[in-house]
Amino acid sequence: MSTETQIRLEPSWKCCLVDEFDKPYMRELREFLRQELSRRKIIYPKGNEYFNAFNSTSFDNVRVVILGQDPYHGPDQAHGLCFSVPHGIEAPPSLINIFKEIQSDLGLAPADFRHGHLKAWADQGVLLLNSVLTVEAGKAASHQGRGWEVFTDRVIALLNERKEHVVFMLWGAYAQKKGAVIDETRHLVLRAPHPSPLSAHRGFLGCRHFSKANAYLVQHGLDPIDWRLS
Repeated sequence: MSTETQIRLEPSWKCCLVDEFDKPYMRELREFLRQELSRRKIIYPKGNEYFNAFNSTSFDNVRVVILGQDPYHGPDQAHGLCFSVPHGIEAPPSLINIFKEIQSDLGLAPADFRHGHLKAWADQGVLLLNSVLTVEAGKAASHQGRGWEVFTDRVIALLNERKEHVVFMLWGAYAQKKGAVIDETRHLVLRAPHPSPLSAHRGFLGCRHFSKANAYLVQHGLDPIDWRLS
């Protein structure tokens, strides 16, 4: 995570977060990543995509937050947007369940989801935020506890404090614990089990979060999200 990476942080986020990059936890995180790379370890996503969620959705534009845990650790899957995969990469099971729920909730067809690249959502104000922004190839959760959580806790705090009428989608116990600070008198918090195959049938499928989010946005004079990816 070089100074050059920091400079490429989208301006409205950089204004909010610039002080974080000089704090001890971030210096330690930067050194950890440098050492991992010097040992020829493969880290996902690529360095210029660590902050892709922020560079794809400005602070000013955030209307919905989907909170993931850490990046996909398989080859070519992670690109800095939680649950998303680049064009040409098969959608993982959790993302397939997300698509199933959107189709059921909004009456959309499978043809509306021809790929797993979610930038169209990000462009509309959906912040696709992982709690941890890097991972070692093939080793799930390998970069947890290294400092990213402190950074993304600050992101959530800023959104909670400085914005109003944001929809937070918290799927699974991990996301719900991380989002416990959100002021529900100013924002909409939607909770459900995680969309992974292990838990989706325990309440994620049928949660109707996508129609609820759009109804809330419209209620507060904001444009709904077009969830299609055709």
